[in-house]
Amino acid sequence: MLPKASPIWQQHPVTSPRPKTRPLAAIILAAGQGTRMKSALHKVLHPIAGKPMVLHLLDSLASLSPQQQVVVVGSAREQVEAAVASHGVAVAVQSPQLGTGHAVLQAKDALAGFDGDILILYGDAPLVTAATMKRLQSALTGDTAAAPAAVVLGFRPADPGAYGRIIAAGDTIVKMVEFKDTTPAERAETLCNSGLMAVRAADLWPLLARVGNANAAGEYYLPDIIGLLIADGRTARIIETAADEVAGVNSRAELAALEAQWQSHRRTAAMAAGVTLIDPSSVFFAHDTEIAQDVTIEPFTVFGPGVTIASGTTIRAHSHIEGAIIGENCDVGPFARLRPGTILGAGAKIGNFVETKKAVFGPGAKANHLSYIGDASVGARANIGAGTITCNYDGFFKYRTVIGDGAFIGSNSALVAPVSIGAGAIVAAGSTITADVEPDALALVRPPQTSKSGWATRFRAASLARKKA
Repeated sequence: MLPKASPIWQQHPVTSPRPKTRPLAAIILAAGQGTRMKSALHKVLHPIAGKPMVLHLLDSLASLSPQQQVVVVGSAREQVEAAVASHGVAVAVQSPQLGTGHAVLQAKDALAGFDGDILILYGDAPLVTAATMKRLQSALTGDTAAAPAAVVLGFRPADPGAYGRIIAAGDTIVKMVEFKDTTPAERAETLCNSGLMAVRAADLWPLLARVGNANAAGEYYLPDIIGLLIADGRTARIIETAADEVAGVNSRAELAALEAQWQSHRRTAAMAAGVTLIDPSSVFFAHDTEIAQDVTIEPFTVFGPGVTIASGTTIRAHSHIEGAIIGENCDVGPFARLRPGTILGAGAKIGNFVETKKAVFGPGAKANHLSYIGDASVGARANIGAGTITCNYDGFFKYRTVIGDGAFIGSNSALVAPVSIGAGAIVAAGSTITADVEPDALALVRPPQTSKSGWATRFRAASLARKKA
């Protein structure tokens, strides 16, 4: 069950002097069966804002420059390995699955020889910030005997429910207990265990070797290492974060809730940066959407990955934009679809029901309505009339159309690529262009118009007679 919604993205900057940096490694647990997702796709690869959950974590980790990273999976190893290949991440397999402590132990071989701090994270809790990760390591790091042996990330959800509880005196952990084992007094505690922690490598492996499985499930639980080190007379500390930051995903409904949480934050951040959202709740961003100030976004606009929008541009309602670079003072939509490879120069206009793909529009170029422009270069100030299409695909290969500066393409024209329309040329409405057009020329491709006087009157009379017969 997800913690109830509360403000997220409290960055918790480190305000005290940080001791000298120690080497850092991270273990990301992702061995859960994910049965409630009902999906052939590994749970941690389901996306938030267009990016797999585990990559959100890895991108946050990157700012800490970890020496090593290990993802522990239970199945679908090949899927996860392919997804994290570019991040230099090792993948370990937990089989059989005997609890979180056993899962962490599967990373031991991958981290052989590592002597530093280890962060333990969860692949289905993707919104933990780099700042919180830094707080965990900073709280663990120290040169004195008072430095803790472990640091645990806690949170206080609106409804603690069945979360494990942390009993603490100040920031020192006295006891950690699973909900099913709590006393009534312990159950009244509101400080809960997120499962995330930081432990030194020199301590982690010996502690895990001592964890037993004398419990109802017969599993080896990671939180048990805290009880062991406390019994040894050592210290474990707690730091807290917002409940929303450690929200996890175990079902499609929880995935949707986390998406909504991410989008809400991103909308707030965009407006704080000077972007106008007419109806914020109907606008959906991707993880990498970049929007300058003084951009206006109308309702029901969806951004896929890879979109950059410069200042002064308006994105009108019901537009879908992905993989596009949009210059200053452009006007897009309504009902526009900009596909990957679209580049709009300053002041370009893409109107209603226009689709573009791998199309570069020069400054001031216009395609105002009802057109498909694919695999094309459109020169500055060129005008593309309604119903125009670039015929870029012959069933086997794609071909490019080049339209020169200031060219005018009349409505309902078909430009059969590869073809070039010269600067200043005019293509008459209704033309099918199969050969290059010289600059400043008129291209007219249509049969002569004929007119038969009185034909319509005779046709109606004959039709009426047949109907009466």
